[in-house]
Amino acid sequence: MPSRDQEIALLRRELEILMSERQSILRVVGAATVLIASLDSKRLPVSAIEAADMVATSINSLQEETLQDALNSVHAEIEDDATTA
Repeated sequence: MPSRDQEIALLRRELEILMSERQSILRVVGAATVLIASLDSKRLPVSAIEAADMVATSINSLQEETLQDALNSVHAEIEDDATTA
């Protein structure tokens, strides 16, 4: 049975792996968000609309803080609709 120090080291390593994986996932989500935001749905092939909608729906279901973390990971910002109108 591992000692307490070994267990702590294993947990620390697992946490580091999870945090690294989270950063990778945030970069993917951030890049997907920027891509979806830049698409003109009228110009998409019909076959791509369903996939784009699935990605957009998934992005929209994220908590705002998580989405902001994702955008920050790719150095992007969400434009406020109120300021662009």
